[in-house]
Amino acid sequence: MINKTFFLCVAAALLPTIANATPSDAQQHEQVSDKVIADQRFKLSLQSTSKGFGPQAPRDIDTIKGNNKRISSPAPPYTSMNLCNIHFHKNAEHKGGEFTKYAGNGDGHGYNTGFVYSGTLTKAELAPLKHAIGVSKHAGLNSGDTIEVHYVYSTALVQPGPTLIACLDDAITNPQLRVETQVYVLVNDRNALDFSTLTEFAMRAGYHQALHIPNNTGVAVQYAGSTTGPSYNEKASPFQVTWNVRPKVAKVNIKSVGKWLESNAFNENHAHAVRNLVVNPSLLSSR
Repeated sequence: MINKTFFLCVAAALLPTIANATPSDAQQHEQVSDKVIADQRFKLSLQSTSKGFGPQAPRDIDTIKGNNKRISSPAPPYTSMNLCNIHFHKNAEHKGGEFTKYAGNGDGHGYNTGFVYSGTLTKAELAPLKHAIGVSKHAGLNSGDTIEVHYVYSTALVQPGPTLIACLDDAITNPQLRVETQVYVLVNDRNALDFSTLTEFAMRAGYHQALHIPNNTGVAVQYAGSTTGPSYNEKASPFQVTWNVRPKVAKVNIKSVGKWLESNAFNENHAHAVRNLVVNPSLLSSR
């Protein structure tokens, strides 16, 4: 039988975005000082130095440079792996491409920080809904907000399901993991992309697959990294992940995201927090 404690640890580790597109008013609150973020980065460096940790994520995808010497084989193409989970974070965890605008330091716990769409939206696209969607104790999502969606794949014989425990099974407790990543901006436009379509999945060539990951958002940047989430702001993640991050932002109908959050196969009902951008070269891969 699988070690349940191990599973819970893995799940927590894996969990863990014409007018200017700006963060919603709610996410402009609770901004800790630069010193708080600097202290977190110092603790991460102190905890990980000479300990053998592999390269970390998230990172700036426009600059793939790093000194980490822990090498692992890239995961297979996602078309040869099983989709096991889909979730998203409020604001992009990664920086680069069309999401380079910093949302601020946030609350020090991964909320109201990260990166947002650096392009422009029309007044109509930014029109507010009567109520925010995906509301939690850390606020909700509004028109103009950015989300980073993680389509998580595993080499284990698994099927899509709630939490990232779905990526493991009794036969393989250390499968290779891949995250196909797409950043979206939420717009009040019924003609924008539909989130239910973007997250639709089915069997294809013997594997569980997300059927409609955008293929027109630039050449994805692949690199060796780790799991993300704010639980790793002050310590390194021991889990290896192959990341594939698309540089262009796609527009998605905010109402369709709200509908998906009300009922989906992954029991997702709100956006997750983000990990601080990793900038220490010794914690970054060179590919």
